[in-house]
Amino acid sequence: MRDETIRLALPAAGEATERPISMAIVAMGGQGGGVLTDWIVQLAENHGWVAQSTSVPGVAQRTGATIYYIEAMPPLGGRKPILSLMPTPGDVDVVMAAEFMEAGRSILRGLVTPDRTTLIASNHRSLAIGEKITPGNGIADGGAVTGAIGVAAKTEIIFDFNALAIAHGSVISAAMFGALAAASVLPFDRESYLDVIRAGEKGAKASIRTFEAAFDRVKTGSPDVVAPAQPKQSDNPPSPVTADPRLAALVARLKQELPEPALAMARAGLKKVVDFQDVAYGAEYLDILKTLHAADRIAGGSARGHAFTQAAAKYLANAMTYDDVIRVADLKTRAGRRARIEDELEISQGQLLQTTEFMHPRMEEVMGILPVGFGRWLGARPRLLGWLDRRVNKGRRVRTYSLPWFLTLYVVGGLRGLRRRSLRHAVETAHRNEWLKAASDAVGTNYQLGVEILQCRRLVKGYSDTHSRGLSKFDKTLAAIKLIERRDDAADWARRLREAALKDSAGKELDGVIQTIKSFA
Repeated sequence: MRDETIRLALPAAGEATERPISMAIVAMGGQGGGVLTDWIVQLAENHGWVAQSTSVPGVAQRTGATIYYIEAMPPLGGRKPILSLMPTPGDVDVVMAAEFMEAGRSILRGLVTPDRTTLIASNHRSLAIGEKITPGNGIADGGAVTGAIGVAAKTEIIFDFNALAIAHGSVISAAMFGALAAASVLPFDRESYLDVIRAGEKGAKASIRTFEAAFDRVKTGSPDVVAPAQPKQSDNPPSPVTADPRLAALVARLKQELPEPALAMARAGLKKVVDFQDVAYGAEYLDILKTLHAADRIAGGSARGHAFTQAAAKYLANAMTYDDVIRVADLKTRAGRRARIEDELEISQGQLLQTTEFMHPRMEEVMGILPVGFGRWLGARPRLLGWLDRRVNKGRRVRTYSLPWFLTLYVVGGLRGLRRRSLRHAVETAHRNEWLKAASDAVGTNYQLGVEILQCRRLVKGYSDTHSRGLSKFDKTLAAIKLIERRDDAADWARRLREAALKDSAGKELDGVIQTIKSFA
């Protein structure tokens, strides 16, 4: 939780005379930015003011927030003012940001100024698409925003509005409306704000509860934060194989064969592997992990907290649960996934949810689920493979709410019994064994290098083109590590290679590090 701040100075705007009060609201889809804008406009008009609002929508979900802009002032001498359509840097009285990084972007745009602006912002995070798709840790650092707020704003009201709203059964817009009332920026009393909410029908009671909680939170300055309500557990039934009584024997075996520091990660890995395939696959996971732990023990891993075994427990599970067509189809047809989407969208009783998936399989993915012999026979005939790819390699909008498409994916997802005889599984197994051998060989002479090689598995994720790009960078990284594996600083260079590969999708930074290694290796 970030530090919470409520610093109230004199009203930033007060009674409008020769210039309007200007307010900018920055919100994402589902946060009620439009509702909040309408409330403020209605509040002003209820007191005889002239108010105008405009909006510039963001691009899709969480690649950009929508900016709502409001100007309001009373008519002067019976004359109506001409109001601006967009905020001007340095001339905004109130900025309301429904997410922490959006507050930072408002400061960068110059909308927040120390001589004028009241900043009302929630310090929770809703990660942007760019943060989510970064292979490594792409989450932006909020420290810069925290530091800038104390300098850039005249008045600041910062706490977790989202948690407060969820706890009171409403959305963040109602909490921010309450904070606006408590900040006394507009010359209207509390009841005037509540009258606007009461005029609505749907969700008015919950909005009033949230408004009052936020109002009191700002006025009292209490550091206590209302904890968000615990989300409902999704009704994701365990895979039938996880109910196999042999699973208990695997858990008991895990406790006997692995050291205490690795148990938590190994349990999670075992659960993931069994859910991916079956209990027999889980036993294979423990067999491999036991072998890797033996190498760790011989290398003196007990003195290092068994870091090699811990890394192996995590990344081996990831390697064994690759995303093939069967896995994707299985996940998209699980009841728990639909329940989670309904919870996130707050679907009420009587509403219908229809989901459409965009899927773009290549012939490589289709060929991957074929038996090994047939798949390799087909791969050796490029002209036939190209002809088939031109018919398969097309984007499709799959309506998973329709019975034909749902049954198609459900059947494909049920082919897990054939997976271990498929071409994709043979390729993944060979690649996995080569990677584990490199790590096991390294750990005996350079313990940290062995750990770094295991962690290079972070580069491989996703499916289709994403998987191909990650796999290419993974192979290039391991090849470069071989060039410096006998150096004392080999582990440091391995770390640099991995971090460079994670930083950009094009792989330019990775190529630069590889060229540096080649220059002295």
